[in-house]
Amino acid sequence: MKIAAIDIGSNAARLLINEVKINGKQPEFIKLNLLRIPLRLGMDVFTLGEIGPEREKMVIDSMRIFSDLMKIYKVDHYRACATSAMRDATNGQDIIEQVKKTSGINIEIISGDEEATLVYENHVAEGLDKDFAYLYIDVGGGSTELTFYENDKMVYEKSFNIGTIRLLNNLVTADNWYEMKQEVKKNIISKKPIVAIGSGGNINKVFSMSKTKDGKPMSLAHLKKVHKEFDELSVDERMTKHNLREDRADVLAHALKIFNSVMAWSDINRIFVPKISVADGLIHNIYSKLHEKK
Repeated sequence: MKIAAIDIGSNAARLLINEVKINGKQPEFIKLNLLRIPLRLGMDVFTLGEIGPEREKMVIDSMRIFSDLMKIYKVDHYRACATSAMRDATNGQDIIEQVKKTSGINIEIISGDEEATLVYENHVAEGLDKDFAYLYIDVGGGSTELTFYENDKMVYEKSFNIGTIRLLNNLVTADNWYEMKQEVKKNIISKKPIVAIGSGGNINKVFSMSKTKDGKPMSLAHLKKVHKEFDELSVDERMTKHNLREDRADVLAHALKIFNSVMAWSDINRIFVPKISVADGLIHNIYSKLHEKK
């Protein structure tokens, strides 16, 4: 069975295509293709309130390409979700209708809490040490999703309108930060030590740059060090020194500020980066719903 997930975020749109094979009782998810297009919808939406004509065309053209790829791969099931930027865009619904007409793709706008649940759908914490509690931190362009997992169950989830594109455009207020800090300090509490599980393109990039072995955590001290270094470099210097694309170099320091703040507020000093995403969560969500119907 082939399943595809489309995640239209505030910074980029992604198409992930997986083949699901059953080995014994457990499904194995094999990645066939991952395509990322830096639409940067948040650059329009968070400053103008809508998606401008140029980016609207990019969305429609990208979805045509995604639709063609799904046909080529003979995808059996798919789900397309749009998050923070499309949620906030006054013309989001019009664009969704245009996409349906031009490519046949049905896009759902999901809430921040649904986004947090999709990251949690990867069930990473279930395979980890039960002597710890786990905080999923998913940092996107328009929002940050927190999901707290303790004693084999999810005990808290919340979405905050603090994201890298909003920070890049100076659209996050002191009140936004204060609300997040109060929420974290009130709800991310455990008698067990807490460990973070990070997701999103920025933390994946920091992890690969760190040369940390897969399955091993990075320390908060390391993240603070990288943040300080990036904060002192211009975007061009970051691109040259670390071989980064511009759409990664201009937001990475902002992402680290979010990760470092949340970890410090919740007394977390280690973060695992298992390369999970909303798109991966969507694939798992589609599969589990199909499995329930059987």
